[in-house]
Amino acid sequence: MAGKAGPARAVRPPRPPRRALPREVRIIGGQWKRTRLPVADKPGLRPTPDRVRETLFNWLDHDLGGWRCVDAFAGTGALGFEAASRGAAEVLMVEQDPELVAQLRSVQNRLDATGVKVERGNGLSVLTRLAPGSVDLVFLDPPFDAGIFDKALAAAAALLAPGGLAYLESPTAWEDAALAPHGLTRLRHLRAGAVHAHLLQRTA
Repeated sequence: MAGKAGPARAVRPPRPPRRALPREVRIIGGQWKRTRLPVADKPGLRPTPDRVRETLFNWLDHDLGGWRCVDAFAGTGALGFEAASRGAAEVLMVEQDPELVAQLRSVQNRLDATGVKVERGNGLSVLTRLAPGSVDLVFLDPPFDAGIFDKALAAAAALLAPGGLAYLESPTAWEDAALAPHGLTRLRHLRAGAVHAHLLQRTA
């Protein structure tokens, strides 16, 4: 006679695999179109996907001729190099990680990107150091767990020229009510997976 069956064991759902980083991203348009940029395997590094950057620069009407830009948390440099490729006159890239800084400088030299400056440092500190009204476009893609979004937005708004723009990536959507205290308003927004991408403008 068969023995009595024991209690059923709960079956744990399989743990979702860690999303692998792409090994490289590419510049979408401009003089360095299709140039590939390496992506280091670093905790918290989230290169802006090609299709999101393509949408962003569609929002910006492609041509950034003469613009002054800051990529405050540069990482792979995908945003800053894209801006320089499309004609930005000055692009300051700021990154803390020494290996990523070396990688950025290697790409800068390979492209002979004379309008690009790479600086090792804290992105938030650099934003607060720059002269008010001296920048046309700021890229903000800070570590999501750093808790510095309010400080970064306030610092970016202060250094933007009148009508200047900021691009923000964050884990949640920012509405105008939360942006208004920083002197910013939302022009565009999209969600790509777990990331919310915003195009913001300095208010008068």
